[in-house]
Amino acid sequence: MSAYPLLQSIDSPADLRKLDRRELPALARELRAFLIESVSQTGGHLSSNLGTVELSIALHYIFDTPEDRIVWDVGHQTYGHKVLTGRREAMRGLRHWGGISGFPRRCESEYDTFGTAHSSTSISAALGMAVAARDRGDPRRCIAVIGDGAMSAGMAFEALNNAGDTRDINLLVILNDNEMSISPPVGALTRILARMLSGRTFNAARRAGQKVLGIAPPVLDFARKVEEHVKGLITPGTLFEEFGFHYYGPIDGHDLDALIPTLSNLRQLPGPHFLHVVTCKGQGYKLAEADPILYHGVSRFDHTAGIKPAAAAGKPSYTQIFGDWLCDIAAQDERVIGITPAMREGSGMVRFAEEYPDRYHDVGIAEQHALTFAAGLACEGLKPVVAIYSTFLQRAYDQLIHDIALQNLPVMFAIDRAGLVGADGATHHGAFDLSYLACIPNLVIMAPADEDECRQMLYTAYRHEGPAAVRYPRGTGLGAEVRREMSALPVGKAEVRRKGRKVALLAFGSLLGPALEAGEALDATVVNMRFVKPLDEDCVRELAEHHELLVTLEENAAIGGAGSEVARVVEARRQRPAVLRLGLPDRFIDHGDQAQLLKSVGLDRDGILAAIARFNDDNS
Repeated sequence: MSAYPLLQSIDSPADLRKLDRRELPALARELRAFLIESVSQTGGHLSSNLGTVELSIALHYIFDTPEDRIVWDVGHQTYGHKVLTGRREAMRGLRHWGGISGFPRRCESEYDTFGTAHSSTSISAALGMAVAARDRGDPRRCIAVIGDGAMSAGMAFEALNNAGDTRDINLLVILNDNEMSISPPVGALTRILARMLSGRTFNAARRAGQKVLGIAPPVLDFARKVEEHVKGLITPGTLFEEFGFHYYGPIDGHDLDALIPTLSNLRQLPGPHFLHVVTCKGQGYKLAEADPILYHGVSRFDHTAGIKPAAAAGKPSYTQIFGDWLCDIAAQDERVIGITPAMREGSGMVRFAEEYPDRYHDVGIAEQHALTFAAGLACEGLKPVVAIYSTFLQRAYDQLIHDIALQNLPVMFAIDRAGLVGADGATHHGAFDLSYLACIPNLVIMAPADEDECRQMLYTAYRHEGPAAVRYPRGTGLGAEVRREMSALPVGKAEVRRKGRKVALLAFGSLLGPALEAGEALDATVVNMRFVKPLDEDCVRELAEHHELLVTLEENAAIGGAGSEVARVVEARRQRPAVLRLGLPDRFIDHGDQAQLLKSVGLDRDGILAAIARFNDDNS
């Protein structure tokens, strides 16, 4: 007999809606057990998905999906949604090469209405869908499910401001509050209140009162203030009411007897509505409830025994190297300030936060604010260090140019997850940072080839009197010994690592390893370029003088990347060798193992050799 009899009977939300409502708690137990078992075998996001089991069931049970649109934000809470929308068996390939994504993807399912691997976009997208439905005369409902962390971004409030002032739309915003950051635990009173406020009787009375009192605006205004005051005594919804939403909640997001009738009521109501749902990360799995951060993103593990402490790694990760360096430099200079947009663990800042709490700032998912905040600190003589993923730095491009580079402020960027990151896929690859950074004046850009060079480059960036960035990959490097002493590198100077003939391989950062391997096979010169900006133009000219072919290698988009600058220098010469630029292709790259992905785009040893052979054949 199947361990999940109810769950295995559901291949679409239409099947779910055939169940008796009394069967839903049993389905929730099966879905939660299935997610624990499944994710433990594939890896992925666990805590957040255990927290949205009942909400996923309730939404698909009440709303007519996919005709009604649900936008999940952030998308790493959608595993239950994926299982209920026909992808139960596909979960065995979750985040693996050729398998389904860990985030919503429009190309994967009609139920994935919008891609949301970056946060705080759901209300804007759902509002756009709601306006389109209104303009077409379509009665569909549009729902944005947004986590409390995602609500910390300004974009979410920009969307609320727009939505509350948009007429005749059917929009429901559901705040999934899973950190108790907005409200205390809820009980019977708040559940009854939410059901009452969302019910037809209360809303009919509200509309009737507005109509009657509308003939006397001062009285109507007084009545509204009384209503807001009374609701404000028992709910935290005044802010959202001010945006023009009708607020309901908070309710227990694990109580189907609260969710089902409340959502059923709200489905009947026109206009913009806001439902506040409180959930628990890791719900139903005691180990994840006790440590939701540990179980947030997991590798494969034994779910019956739980995650065991990792054995000491033979090589430190680049993230760890940064975290250790930040603590070391902070001990030397009290002006150093650490800033992260909600990525303390991922960026390696846990130790710094513990040792220097007064100099640590987690600004929430607010990348734009993080950069301008850092600029303000720099104006006052402090040394801000912004730890940020490459893919998230994209979200603050204007602030980088206007607030930091234009004013030549000494803000330092530790750019993690540069290049191909693996299982998180296209939305999280750091594929574009060299392209979008290299064109900015005043900015120094470094790419370390190994662990020790990363530490020395971080120190170089700290010493630089202007904006500087060090971009490094996810995971570990070549295994170089990391020296404790720190010394600044000469800015804009490359390093020849191997001398050869005819062909020169110019490696920027993480691809030095495969470049050295390919160089041995070709008897080629291999150069660790180190600096993307300023580029070592003297070195490039010297290489051009003595080689027939220059091959640039970067784990970044080939279009507009570091290789383009090398080509610019070479093209200025009267006698010039050929230039072959190797990097990431002009397409979004899917998820999978990092080494597998590098091989798939031809940036391993064999791929480099094959590209050179093809180039020589085509030009012979």
